[in-house]
Amino acid sequence: MTKSEIRKMALQERKMLSKEALRVLSMGLLEQFALMDFSSVEVVHIFLPMERKAEPDTFLFIDWLAENHPAVRVIVPRADFGSSLMTNYVYRDAEGLVENFYGILEPVDGEIYVGKVDMVLIPLLAFDLRGYRVGYGKGFYDRFLEGLETKKVGISLFGPVEEIADVNAFDVGMDICITPERIYRFS
Repeated sequence: MTKSEIRKMALQERKMLSKEALRVLSMGLLEQFALMDFSSVEVVHIFLPMERKAEPDTFLFIDWLAENHPAVRVIVPRADFGSSLMTNYVYRDAEGLVENFYGILEPVDGEIYVGKVDMVLIPLLAFDLRGYRVGYGKGFYDRFLEGLETKKVGISLFGPVEEIADVNAFDVGMDICITPERIYRFS
């Protein structure tokens, strides 16, 4: 299937989720996330969930890291839709976030982070067994990840599709994808 076909199917699948089902899936994702090795992780980039798109509750991950790995620094993105680039900000708390025009929570101000990033949690709608993903189609994360030496971790509410047929040279593959049931590793 093509990205467009997969995107349509995944958005429909998400639309069918109740708030309770999304909560249960997000808790399953957190359980899998907690199994990962954070011994050499100092900085984690975490996307913030769009509630209206039924995205996984990544605030659970932020809270878990604060409790279990307080030395890990969490950074969150702010998108520039003109350039399709992101700026990273050090996460302070949910109070410093506002919802932009597209329904994405972002830091209003604060400390911009430009250093090394050890792990990036990547939003996606679907992924395949080769480690490629289908996002919303704007390319923000492909641009951000291009040439970045980091562990690339997708976060998916559902298991993989067999293959994304129209992967191109600009698509950046993931190292790992977490689902509520298991962790997929790609070479």
